[in-house]
Amino acid sequence: MIAGLILCASLTAVDGDTVKCDGQNMRLLGEGVPFVSGIDTPEIGSHAKCLKERKLALIAKGRLKELLAEKGLKIEWSGAVDKTPSHRPLVNIYRTNGEEIGKILLTEGFARTWQPTKKNDWCDR
Repeated sequence: MIAGLILCASLTAVDGDTVKCDGQNMRLLGEGVPFVSGIDTPEIGSHAKCLKERKLALIAKGRLKELLAEKGLKIEWSGAVDKTPSHRPLVNIYRTNGEEIGKILLTEGFARTWQPTKKNDWCDR
């Protein structure tokens, strides 16, 4: 697969680490390496393991929504897709100043580091 830029007429937040570009879900990498590292945010709705996770998920989604409202965002596809049935493209989204949105979520505490061997527990914090 070849990495490249993605253009979206419509870009919305699905949850804290998933965006929808013209109907296609995409997973934020936070400048991580596909299948090695990335970011993770709390699960939303029925996917959450507790009420605390559900609430944190809505807050993370809200922050991502704010960041996506900025003009001039650049979406870069890593060339990889995740292992879910929908095969979401793994992407980085950059602001005009070069900051990557997933890393902002991580720095601000809305996301945590993701690794394939580490499961984040949002209920026991």
